[in-house]
Amino acid sequence: MSQTVERYRGVGLAIDADPPHVWHQEVIEPGHAVGYDGVVNDYFLVRVASFHPRGAMSDDELAAENVVGFRWWRLSDIADYCGPDVFSPRDLAAPLAALIAVGVPARPVPLGL
Repeated sequence: MSQTVERYRGVGLAIDADPPHVWHQEVIEPGHAVGYDGVVNDYFLVRVASFHPRGAMSDDELAAENVVGFRWWRLSDIADYCGPDVFSPRDLAAPLAALIAVGVPARPVPLGL
C-alpha cells in the first residue's frame, strides 16, 4: 500500500488506489500560524458517493493541528464565503473551478498562500 493511500485512512477513508495528485502548496513564512513557520500541503482528487470524515485523532489532537472541524463545501459556498475562517489556499475557489472545468492536470499545480 502506498503512502498516499495510507494518508486517507487518517481521516477515516480507505481507498484502493492512489488518487490523482492535483495541487502542491508550499509556503514558508515566519508567523504563518502560531508555532509554525510554514505549511506544505498536497491535494488529491478523491471521488466518493458519501463519506463522513473522522479519523483516529481526538478533538484535542486535531485542535493542536489547527483543525476545528470537517464539513463539505460546494464551489459556490467557497466562492461566496465571507466568514471568519480562511481557506488554504486563500483563493481556493479559483483552482477548484479550474479543476472542475479542465479536469485533472498532468502534473500537480503549484499553489501559493
